[in-house]
Amino acid sequence: MLGKLVSKEKGKEIQKMYDQNFQDKDIQCVECSASFNFSADDQDFYNQKGYSSPKRCPVCRANRKANSQRGGGSRGGFGGGRQNKPQFDVVCSACGCETTVPFEPKNDRPVYCSDCYRNNY
Repeated sequence: MLGKLVSKEKGKEIQKMYDQNFQDKDIQCVECSASFNFSADDQDFYNQKGYSSPKRCPVCRANRKANSQRGGGSRGGFGGGRQNKPQFDVVCSACGCETTVPFEPKNDRPVYCSDCYRNNY
């Protein structure tokens, strides 16, 4: 009997979370002190995902993501550090234009610019 009572109470709490009526509210950014709108739809989305309210305005969030040490906000080992990869100047074997590639070319293999590579492979 006690188990059913606890389950009902838990169910009421969960339903109460989804029945909330959110209203637009203004939040002050912790970085630039600008005021930005946190819409009711965004609040509902954040609530459903279990996220806390944003502390930074959209511009500061985008700047923080772009300047992140994790390679622009990617998670895990993929994509991080690409901006630090050395580039090598080459001449495209197909069209003769000058371009750069993220690897050191070998003389015995052709190197293509992105357009020629995309069109031929």
